[in-house]
Amino acid sequence: MSDIEYRFTVRPLTEEDGGGWLVEYPDLPGCMSDGETIEEAIANADDAKRSWIAAMKEAGRSIPPPSAEPAEGYSGKWQLRAPKSLHRRLAERAKREGVSLNTLAVTLLAEGLGERSAHGA
Repeated sequence: MSDIEYRFTVRPLTEEDGGGWLVEYPDLPGCMSDGETIEEAIANADDAKRSWIAAMKEAGRSIPPPSAEPAEGYSGKWQLRAPKSLHRRLAERAKREGVSLNTLAVTLLAEGLGERSAHGA
């Protein structure tokens, strides 16, 4: 059961909360983890999910199925067209930070979504 795909959310943590990233599983109440990077937070959350499910089984409690929204509908991959100048700026920044262009773009998108939800949008 721990290999079942559960939807999760990723959001940046504020400096007051220690910084880094928080991953939560909406279908598994209280199941969450964090990490300094998105990748670390997701890996830690996968461990937390397995522990959460094991604890529920040990306690004889039922484990909720994944929500009706199928994960298959969202592959995590899409094509994006951007002006050449923006592509260049992003690629240069990624190089300076020692990360891939993909990692930088995902991080910036996650940060932007976190800021928007933190301000009530």
